[in-house]
Amino acid sequence: MTEAIIVAVLSLAGTLAGSYLSSRKSAVLVAYRLEELEKKVQAHNNLIERTYRLEERTELQEEKIKVANHRIEDLEKERNQ
Repeated sequence: MTEAIIVAVLSLAGTLAGSYLSSRKSAVLVAYRLEELEKKVQAHNNLIERTYRLEERTELQEEKIKVANHRIEDLEKERNQ
């Protein structure tokens, strides 16, 4: 009878230790994956910000080109008159 209790206690201790170590390893892996995902999200956000700034600059340059073209047209009209 005591042998059965000893075996049961050792079995329980082994199961608990295995469960704890497995859970700990899983938590470390989840933390690592979360860090990597955060890095990717940050890189994506930086790309979006840079794209937005480039779009603003492009719009400004397009407006400047329109103004320059209108000025050229006005000068050509004056010259032809």
